[in-house]
Amino acid sequence: MTAHENGEIRPTALTARTTDALAAALAPVDDATLDGLRTLLAERAERDGLLDVAYRTVDGPLGTLLVAATPAGLVRVAFEVQDHAAVLADLAARVSPRVLAVPRRLDAVARQLDEYFAGTRRRFDLPLDLRLSHGFRRAVVEHLAEIAYGRTASYAQVAAAAGSPRAVRAVGTACALNPVPVVVPCHRVVRSDGTPGRYAGGAAAKAALLALEADGVAPGGDRGGRPA
Repeated sequence: MTAHENGEIRPTALTARTTDALAAALAPVDDATLDGLRTLLAERAERDGLLDVAYRTVDGPLGTLLVAATPAGLVRVAFEVQDHAAVLADLAARVSPRVLAVPRRLDAVARQLDEYFAGTRRRFDLPLDLRLSHGFRRAVVEHLAEIAYGRTASYAQVAAAAGSPRAVRAVGTACALNPVPVVVPCHRVVRSDGTPGRYAGGAAAKAALLALEADGVAPGGDRGGRPA
């Protein structure tokens, strides 16, 4: 402020410039600018070794999937019904609070999921980080990949293969808590009478995945081609 002889106080040029700067800072920011800032933040975090969990979303016939990875590999796949915000909060608590959206880090995951849903991929070729599974549940998850595309196994068969024939219910729990569904195919585990049983992504999602693998038709899509 500048005081004049008549006692009037007027804003100085510095005050005017400050006001203009504040107005610009508080102006609405468009989506493109926000996306650019997020990308810059992610790049700097990655460069400085401050990124522990990268994530993105992948749209497909089962809705929007959240996929997340650590430097060790894919750590989480989650359906919309599992609440993506809650899943990210859980990753921050159990893996690391340094979680950022870095889509390009998961391009290979997105591509292979697209190929799978198109019916052109029958086996995923991705590094996995199974740190969220422990003990018997980890043994079950590791066995699931051995169930071939288009085949199923009962909860009892998986329990026996995992070394605990009587732990049928525990197998059900392990499948329900599988941190990387679809990629690690817990949907191929069914009840002894052949009915699908429960699934983290919902009954419709499990039925759709089994149908896809049974006849090569993506849920709501066209017939797929050769397997990858």
